[in-house]
Amino acid sequence: YGKNTIKLLRRHKEGKKEFVKEVEVCTHLRLTSAYEYLDGNNSFVIPTDTMKNIVMVLAKKNGIPSLEQFAIDICTHFMTTFSQVAYVKTYVQEVPWQRLHKNGVPHIHAFMCVPDGIRFCEAEQCRNGPLVVFAGIKDLKLMKTTLSGFEGFYKNEHTTLPERNDRILCGELFCKWSYGECRDFDFDCIWNKVRECILDAFSGPPDCGVYSPSYQKTVNSIQMCVLSKVSEVQVIEVILNNTFYTVVDMKALGCTNDKEVLVPVEAPYGSCACTLGRK
Repeated sequence: YGKNTIKLLRRHKEGKKEFVKEVEVCTHLRLTSAYEYLDGNNSFVIPTDTMKNIVMVLAKKNGIPSLEQFAIDICTHFMTTFSQVAYVKTYVQEVPWQRLHKNGVPHIHAFMCVPDGIRFCEAEQCRNGPLVVFAGIKDLKLMKTTLSGFEGFYKNEHTTLPERNDRILCGELFCKWSYGECRDFDFDCIWNKVRECILDAFSGPPDCGVYSPSYQKTVNSIQMCVLSKVSEVQVIEVILNNTFYTVVDMKALGCTNDKEVLVPVEAPYGSCACTLGRK
């Protein structure tokens, strides 16, 4: 049981400059007994309102140096404070506020919410077990307008999809990776490195790009790039929910069909998923 959707904004000042971190937290516990379920005995139950207040107090006392460290602080608090807690899991996701800039100069207290992917993390621990940390990015929408195709696929009497060697590749990406047993990592630095690997593998070099023969190959390229460049990542899961675009027939409107006007196919949509780890 636990408390979902604990929302808070943590702000602090360094001189005249303001800093903010807005997060949404979910914290779940498993207790050493089930008296509350079997007997209606609530003597071991930590109220979910108490759980919410603990999250607020930890944000106040410790700040949020990184999402992962905040999740670790929450797990550690419940494990060290309550002997009846057998397992704790904490999920934290960040609202993507970015500082405003004017002519390259950062504003001291103004921010803009930029939807370029949502950072999240999870920390979980069983009593007498290791504290395990996961991190990720979700709702990251990516597109490349060419150098993507889909050919040579299996066909039978139900196949109507034509082969294509020049299409738009667009999708919403979910990526989650494991650090294994928690150590003293620079979580912010690692998260930024993984995000850079995702963008590089998806797009290819800026002057020429890279050909994608399938969504599946793109997913694998992302995973291989991360595992080769970020040694702290042990296992990585990537899900790419595809958005398809169809070319509008412009001939009836007296125009040529040059693939310049397309419409998204809202549903149904495809999805590719793969989990890859080190040996």
